[in-house]
Amino acid sequence: MKIFSVYLFLAGCFLAGPTFGQSSGKKVTHQELIWFTYTNTLKFSPKWALISEIHERRFINPDRHHQFVLRSQARYALGENWEAVAGLTYFRQSPNDPNATQRLVVPELRPHVQLNYNQPLVRFMITHRYRAEKRFFRNTADGELADGYNTNYRFRYRLGIEYHLTDIREQPLKLKVSDELLINAGKNIIYNRFDQNRMYAGLNYAILNDLEVEAGYLNWYQQRPAGDQFYNRHIINLTISHRIDLTKKPKDAEE
Repeated sequence: MKIFSVYLFLAGCFLAGPTFGQSSGKKVTHQELIWFTYTNTLKFSPKWALISEIHERRFINPDRHHQFVLRSQARYALGENWEAVAGLTYFRQSPNDPNATQRLVVPELRPHVQLNYNQPLVRFMITHRYRAEKRFFRNTADGELADGYNTNYRFRYRLGIEYHLTDIREQPLKLKVSDELLINAGKNIIYNRFDQNRMYAGLNYAILNDLEVEAGYLNWYQQRPAGDQFYNRHIINLTISHRIDLTKKPKDAEE
């Protein structure tokens, strides 16, 4: 498919850009983490839904907190497999070094707009997510939080594939794979226009019609602001997704 070729070409260009010419001085820090996620979807009508997420992200060995995330977003079905999304994320960022002695937690606010497009193909589903974010980082001074925020923009594109492997007890077991490219923009971005690339593979199983569990592996490769330093993060991802359809009438009301 042409879109796969175009995406791989663009991803290769952005990934290659920060590394060429710096290979001799490039420093890559490897880290291992585990992410716990709970997602709740409230469906108000065939077109409107509210999605809320809670993320707890921790380093492994040593066990230290890394990020706590709250995200809420409204989703509107545009038709023809397109959806429009707008939301707000609240971050609490601990130091990126799990061995750091100073454990200052820095808040971040992140409003975003997003478009989703799904392409069903028999047992496959190809998903596209386009997201634009405005990021507000709390200022710090002398190891303490200070007044005000500094900001930048970030643009994200995620290409995913879901494959229906089989049914277990009449519930679907799906394989999910995806690749997401993240690009920074703004006056404060000098050396790291390329922010990161995230590659993911996981298994998703519907315990009930409205309750799913998912386990997977995420590789998070990120360029740091200095330009010649990178994080290569190996992440175990565990997710519970719960859907509540408020358009359904209670059985008593139907009777």
